[in-house]
Amino acid sequence: MDRHSDHWDAMVDAGRVVVLGPVMDGSGSWGLGVVEAEDEDEIRAFAAADPAVADGMLRLEFGPMLTGFVRTA
Repeated sequence: MDRHSDHWDAMVDAGRVVVLGPVMDGSGSWGLGVVEAEDEDEIRAFAAADPAVADGMLRLEFGPMLTGFVRTA
């Protein structure tokens, strides 16, 4: 999981992550990330290069999000 976290640090450092982290619920843990990307292909390629995804430890699901509300402060 350290390599997974390190991989995503690049997006965090670039200021492109809105929110990213683990979610705990009754079914177990999973992660959620809201990331700004040029297009879906860019984020799919970046995510596919995640070591935890490449190793088969994690799987990813994608969905584009339209801006509905963004807190300003």
